[in-house]
Amino acid sequence: LATACDIRTAVRTGDTPSAERNRMRRTPPHILVTTPESLYILLTSDAGREMLKSTRSVIVDELHAVAGSKRGAHLALTLERLEALCARPPQRIGLSATQKPVETMAQLLTGARHADCEIVDTGHVRERDLALEVPRSPLSAVMATEVWQETYDRLAELVNAHRTTLIFVNQRRQAERVARHLADRIGEENVTAHHGSLAREHRLRAEQRLKHGQLKALVATASLELGIDIGDVDLVCQIGSPRSINAFLQRVGRSGHAVRAKPKGRLFPISTDDLAECVALLDCVQRGELDRVEIPRQPLDVLAQQIVAEVCCREWALDELYAVYKRALPYRELALERFEEIVRMLAEGYATRRGRRGALLHYDAVNRRLRARRGAKLVAVTNAGTIPDQFDSDVELVPEGVRIGTLNEDFAFESLPGDVVQLGNTSYRILKIETGRVYVEDAKGLPPSMPFWLGEAPARSAELSRAVSRLRERADAVLAEGGVAACEQWLRREFGLSEPAAQQLANYYGAARAALGVLPTQERIVFERFFDEVGDTHFVVHAPLGARINRAWGLALRKRFCRQFNFELQAAALDDSLVLSLGPTHSFPLEEVKGYLNSKTARDVLVQAVLQAPMFGTRWRWAASIALAVARNRGGKRVPPQWQRSDAEDLLTHAFPDALACQDNLPGEREVPDHPLVQQTLDDCLHEVMDVDGLIALLRRIEAGDVEIVCRDLTAPSPLSESILNARPYAFLDDGAAEERRTRTVRTAGVYEPQTAAEYGRLDPGAIEQVRIEMQPAAANADELHDALVVHGFLTEAEVREAAAVAWLGELRQARRAVCMQPASERLWVAAERLHEMRALFPHIKAEGDAPLLAEVPERDAALREIVRSRLEACGPVTA
Repeated sequence: LATACDIRTAVRTGDTPSAERNRMRRTPPHILVTTPESLYILLTSDAGREMLKSTRSVIVDELHAVAGSKRGAHLALTLERLEALCARPPQRIGLSATQKPVETMAQLLTGARHADCEIVDTGHVRERDLALEVPRSPLSAVMATEVWQETYDRLAELVNAHRTTLIFVNQRRQAERVARHLADRIGEENVTAHHGSLAREHRLRAEQRLKHGQLKALVATASLELGIDIGDVDLVCQIGSPRSINAFLQRVGRSGHAVRAKPKGRLFPISTDDLAECVALLDCVQRGELDRVEIPRQPLDVLAQQIVAEVCCREWALDELYAVYKRALPYRELALERFEEIVRMLAEGYATRRGRRGALLHYDAVNRRLRARRGAKLVAVTNAGTIPDQFDSDVELVPEGVRIGTLNEDFAFESLPGDVVQLGNTSYRILKIETGRVYVEDAKGLPPSMPFWLGEAPARSAELSRAVSRLRERADAVLAEGGVAACEQWLRREFGLSEPAAQQLANYYGAARAALGVLPTQERIVFERFFDEVGDTHFVVHAPLGARINRAWGLALRKRFCRQFNFELQAAALDDSLVLSLGPTHSFPLEEVKGYLNSKTARDVLVQAVLQAPMFGTRWRWAASIALAVARNRGGKRVPPQWQRSDAEDLLTHAFPDALACQDNLPGEREVPDHPLVQQTLDDCLHEVMDVDGLIALLRRIEAGDVEIVCRDLTAPSPLSESILNARPYAFLDDGAAEERRTRTVRTAGVYEPQTAAEYGRLDPGAIEQVRIEMQPAAANADELHDALVVHGFLTEAEVREAAAVAWLGELRQARRAVCMQPASERLWVAAERLHEMRALFPHIKAEGDAPLLAEVPERDAALREIVRSRLEACGPVTA
């Protein structure tokens, strides 16, 4: 139809070849398909503005995909720039199947000048064929190899039973691994991987092969979640929970595109906690629930980039540009004073050790006019967008000279020439490694190692976290009334689970409840403490609040513990729990921990904690890059990672000297300056990586008594602790290496049975007596017996009955090194080094012997504490 009507179409993205871009400039299309970043670049170039000034309509597909991030704010400003360019405001149309609240999404799309937006809401609930796929072998916190083999076998069965299957995973490394194992089962020609670290040509070839039926299965990350035309898909499989209701609906929605066709999806949980989350996810779908999209609040780094981009195109009055940008929803409450601060920052630049840099604008403060400096447009175009640079290394195939993808910087650094790696389900041998580039050749099918890519794990959505809490609360009530068998029947009846799925989840929850006494929910949080085999203390908070709140809580608690014990402890946080690992000498009442943080001061404590956390430096570099203060590309080439890090550090030294200052030289807490980029970095840490508002709301509920805190001291970790004890590096809240974590010394059971989990909180009287016997002093001479007196605090006459020991005690008394006291019915032997403490406890008891006091007599409570501690440490555990 387009050809017959002479309607020209074109696609413009970051992958569009130069020849096509030139053709587009010579013959502008009637319909242009592009990305937010490419639209920004077109609006910043003279040829692009000429082509776009006659725009009549703008259609934003999958609006929800950018709305909740800085890309959404960036797009909102780009749309306002486009409207300012056009003689007549173009019509704006937004499309999405998973947007909530739809009214807010409409405001993001249209801006402040178009309050008359018409909302067409046809609903998102439709009939779907969804089910859980649970392996025969029981799941655990970490999926065993044999369980993975069962999963791959079941995936192969499903792929062979359908014409085309799309398999979603949450990590690029996992995409490569699943593709490799499926290739062993269904043939290498029938499956491949698809993710953002593969070259454009590979991704396009994979999409076309699936579309034309040449592939039976495609293993993808979120790279295929939206919009890309891959033809008819019969089945969608999701490996592990996608952490979001909206993401799951979008992924399953890639199947069943025909009229009256039914989307078909299968969920494969990869751990016991993941099984529970998948059950809660399917319950949300059944209830018609969606994730709420949170619009970022006036990201200043994005604003700085867009100010430079627009001023590069023409001279602007400051107040006029402010009025244009204030129409965008994320900036509707932007103060003029803050806008002027951004302008001054862009005009004055930054003084670094390499001289002044970063000045991109001329600001006429008298007439309030803005003009671009020379070279500003090139900086704005070559450093466009909000997607952070992860410093991946390009992979080039030799001798063809073709770029086939990227590898993580750390993986490339740790690799050696001769290593075989996999990219896109193909093996390559590494020939040479340079900064930012890895040269490879075809390895002819040799067994490869799987590459890794480091990044932040997405936190579970707030709505899905509430659903997990709801599932636990209902399961707890069923377990309390009828036990594990009743819970299993309830899961099968209420959620339609298969017998293996219901049995595993019921057993897991039953074991957890037997160990903790309750199942933790958002209204009933459990504090758990246990000790590992080397004596370290592990404090676990069970709270299914989502990782963003738990990160904030864990980081703030870590700061308070560090101040209290003067000890840099380790911490980690996941969606359902957080853990703090301390040394063996740190003691504290569990009940007091809930008062360590106050809702009025928690934000200040968290800010100080963030400034010392690894995330602050990374987020600072990202914010500086987006604001064009640190260049990602210069002179047509990518700026090396080490240069970018150095530039970001120089900039931080200028904007916030205390951030890099030695902690020993600071008189108190770091004072945070009101620099726009410093404030934006903190905002990113507090509201994007974490949820400080959610934490403060939680603390207020705890203070008001609306949230119950249950404390449990156990002799071994509960079943619910296994996930956080085996957490991956992305969960760490400190910079300790994975191999140095204290949690590695904790021995866990793996699979728990409800009837045995209750024993985890109980002390065995027989074991206690055995330890007491083993701890009795076994001296070989008088000096060793004297050591025992010092270590134990005292020894009773019954503990030193042997003839040799009685003789040695006589020698010690004769040498004035020990005395005998009888405060009650039993005589006690005390070393001279501990006599001052016994004098504080029994001032009127006369000692047999004339040993001197070697220290001042302390307060009675202090003496009692030391004597009791010594007896407990030396004599083993006791029962109350």
